[in-house]
Amino acid sequence: MSAPVRAKRTADVPLHYNLVEILERNLHEAADRLAVLSPDRELTFAEVSAEANQVTNALRSIGMKAGDTVAIVSPDCAEWATCFFGTVKAGVVALGTNTLLTPEGLRYVLHDGRARLAIVHEALLETFDQVRGELPFLEHVVVIGNATQEGDRPFSEWIADEPNTAEAALTHRDDFAILNYSSGTTGQPKGILHSHKDPLLAAELWGVNVLGIESTDRTLSVARLFFTFGLGGNLIFPWYVGAQTVLFPENPREAKTVLGMIDRFRPTILYGAPTGYAAALAVEGLTTNYDLSTLRVCVSAGEALPAALWHRWQGTVGVEIIDGIGSTENFHIFLSNRPGRIRPGSSGRKMEGYELAILDESGDPVEQGQVGNLLVKGETAALSYLHDSAKSRETFQGEWLSTGDKYYMDDNGYYWHAGRSDDMLKVGGIWVSPVEVESTLIAHDAVLECAVVGVGDRAALIKPKAYVVLNPGYDASDEMAEELTQHCVSAMEAYKRPRWIEFLQELPKTATGKIQRFKLR
Repeated sequence: MSAPVRAKRTADVPLHYNLVEILERNLHEAADRLAVLSPDRELTFAEVSAEANQVTNALRSIGMKAGDTVAIVSPDCAEWATCFFGTVKAGVVALGTNTLLTPEGLRYVLHDGRARLAIVHEALLETFDQVRGELPFLEHVVVIGNATQEGDRPFSEWIADEPNTAEAALTHRDDFAILNYSSGTTGQPKGILHSHKDPLLAAELWGVNVLGIESTDRTLSVARLFFTFGLGGNLIFPWYVGAQTVLFPENPREAKTVLGMIDRFRPTILYGAPTGYAAALAVEGLTTNYDLSTLRVCVSAGEALPAALWHRWQGTVGVEIIDGIGSTENFHIFLSNRPGRIRPGSSGRKMEGYELAILDESGDPVEQGQVGNLLVKGETAALSYLHDSAKSRETFQGEWLSTGDKYYMDDNGYYWHAGRSDDMLKVGGIWVSPVEVESTLIAHDAVLECAVVGVGDRAALIKPKAYVVLNPGYDASDEMAEELTQHCVSAMEAYKRPRWIEFLQELPKTATGKIQRFKLR
């Protein structure tokens, strides 16, 4: 077996490279080390590799070949990991599907992704069964658990007689390995293909260089494995350095569930989103009922982390949150704070492997401190969207990728998020950042989370409207709305204040915790 690959750029990656090397690099010296912990199973690296090899052989036995797609329709579990690596080892594309999709959403993704085989967890069979007859490319179904329909194969039976050794497919480093779908904050999700080299580069550029992940770490993620933030942070990056991962199938949107998993499995690194950290802080007895002492660092991405929320978490839990920005298009984080060098409220500074540009609407660089459109250039970027040439031309601009985010850079090189490009509001002829208004509202003790969107007044002029979820112990009322409005007036220019405040029990979100502002609009 050749030495493990370390790579910061494409030129460092062998021309023929298979992503399974991320797993198998640990067979050199850590084969018997525990690799995955979950409520149902614990596996060493050797055991994960053996089961992944059985998956590879089972795929080959049914004629799966390069370019085919295997859909993993499952909550996070040990089988998710073995199916993923077994699939990419066979040279087949692995499609992780959102576990919260409606039947129609699942049908769209499986059809658009041309899945020939679906590996479905029994917990999701009810949803899957509603659409399986509408998938003309689907030929095989394997069930993790009990198969209920004739022709479906139970996963344990499907791999039982397969050898636990296999040769990796002779894949090119630029061959496609992973198909993910964007979380759909603005409508229909878009398919994004990544090559075998992309997760490898991200593991070194962010996992090692920025996060500082080591073999002694143990990761746990609120972001699921079907999302690249979860796949990278909670599977690729830990196994890149021989660290352990915790996988659990329970609903990660329940703060008490996540806290219970931290208490039980004692991770050192936690991946989450701002909404998850806010929800955890609202849990009574957070630090007395749950042991969070093993956490050494937390990570946030998906949306800008308000400075007030950062300070609350650090003051309560005593652990820093590293905030950054990434995207499915880039596979993972490409702009980030660093441990010990965090500017709360910012997305951090430029990191090795990526170039950044902030441009105006004409495509010219803005002056320092001015808000513009953020573009990024790096070698982990995808090439296009699947089956969407128009959107691809808009987003993938030669070597540069348009992120769709508004940013400005301060005098110290820290980047500050001003909102999504389609979320920015022009109030009285002046641009207003929803993120700024939201961060101000979050600083009030009564506010758990909020979202600000533009709404037309009686004259059809756009003004900010805030949707607010209150912390336990606070009641929605006209008096509370006025108090929050005055809080904004005292903390920012008066024209930025929300003209209306509407209280909700919860905000609409994607499965990855991003607020779906288009639904509020």
